[in-house]
Amino acid sequence: MKIYNTLTKSKEEFIPLQAGKVSMYVCGPTVYNYIHIGNARPVVVFDTVRRYLEYKGFDVNFVSNFTDVDDKIIKKANEEGVTAHEISERYIKEYLKDTDALNVLPVTTRPKATEEIDGMIDMIEELIEKGHAYEKSGSVYFKTRSFKQYGKLSKKNIDDLEAGARIAVADQKDDPMDFVLWKPKKAGEPAWSAPWCDGRPGWHIECSVMSKKYLGDQIDIHAGGEDLIFPHHENEIAQTESCTGKEFAKYWMHNGFLNVDNKKMSKSEGNFFTVREIFAEYAPAVLRFFLLSVHYRSPINFSRDIIEASKNGLERIQTAVEQLRFLAKVKTEKGELSTALTESEITLLKEFDALTTKFEDTMDDDFNTADAISAIFEMVKLSNTYVTADSSAEMIQKVLLSITALCDILGLETEKKVEILDEEIEQLIADRQNARKAKDFAKSDEIRNLLLEKGIILEDTREGVKWKRA
Repeated sequence: MKIYNTLTKSKEEFIPLQAGKVSMYVCGPTVYNYIHIGNARPVVVFDTVRRYLEYKGFDVNFVSNFTDVDDKIIKKANEEGVTAHEISERYIKEYLKDTDALNVLPVTTRPKATEEIDGMIDMIEELIEKGHAYEKSGSVYFKTRSFKQYGKLSKKNIDDLEAGARIAVADQKDDPMDFVLWKPKKAGEPAWSAPWCDGRPGWHIECSVMSKKYLGDQIDIHAGGEDLIFPHHENEIAQTESCTGKEFAKYWMHNGFLNVDNKKMSKSEGNFFTVREIFAEYAPAVLRFFLLSVHYRSPINFSRDIIEASKNGLERIQTAVEQLRFLAKVKTEKGELSTALTESEITLLKEFDALTTKFEDTMDDDFNTADAISAIFEMVKLSNTYVTADSSAEMIQKVLLSITALCDILGLETEKKVEILDEEIEQLIADRQNARKAKDFAKSDEIRNLLLEKGIILEDTREGVKWKRA
């Protein structure tokens, strides 16, 4: 398995620090509003990375945080006349609803910044003791030039950065490139007691502390959106490695940006969408499929045409799976479960095995979900062409398992979300079947038309009656 490492700008063979185990940290959301479709990309991408690692047999310790104290949270709290805690707790719940709808697995640990303040104070004190940080009038700053490798992730030169830096009037930094670790409280803001003053931590220190606490001094994978490379992840490296004296993360993974109609998503452009707004028109499974339809490091473009294509693509897979489940059910009802595989079926199953290998090869190559989905489509095509009511029960089950197993790895839902028929409609379908058996075709047609008025389309097949919503 190879992973593209942002640190080295190359694909590297994945060798975890501890055989059979993977420690993985993904920067979580700042919880002050509903997540938008850009926020959803890293959530879905790195959930899929985690799923595939587990499929390959790794025990994954997956940590992702909530930033629940921040200027944006405080601003919203003041606007609504509530506490910052109320705002963050509200949107943590909404975030979990949205990610659950996107079929994202629960993480191993989900720490909140406000519950890790003591650890942040401890790390800041250690950085001061080691000469990597200093205090000025209650504020504490990281001494950026004390970390000689600063810029190694983003490939930015500290002198070039300083040339474009500006110091605010109230800023007391020794150097324009120094960044804040602790800041004094302001009126109307939450604050915690610290040796320097009552205040709150800077943003960058959060993830260093939480990663160290829950995963250790060194981790296998640190991940997030491309926008976090600088300064957030660069600053995390400087803080953590200055504190521990060890390499922080072995592999750095970053997903590309999401654009809308080939433009940067922004409220001013009128092209800003929360996932809730997309869920109002499309099933969450469609949005997940869309987010995986392009390699995670490439930019992805959202448009109505593209999301419609994703809807059709997912439905194509779901329809094939639905047909296989239907055929399997018919075989069970008829007691046809012991028929041996034919020679042609054995040959065909080898093609499915080859496509499973193709799927794994593409995922082993830096988690190429786009080509992995193509392998699933090839399976669907084979299934639609060669798996029929005349196929053996074993053949049907093996093909069904082949497709659904790969979809599960990607977190793609293979079952269409439809409402259960109410008792009246179920009875009408049964009455129509009885009318057909009694050769009362007038009544059969009458019931079919009535069901059509209720939005239920019936399809008579030699395997039995199938239905779908109009």
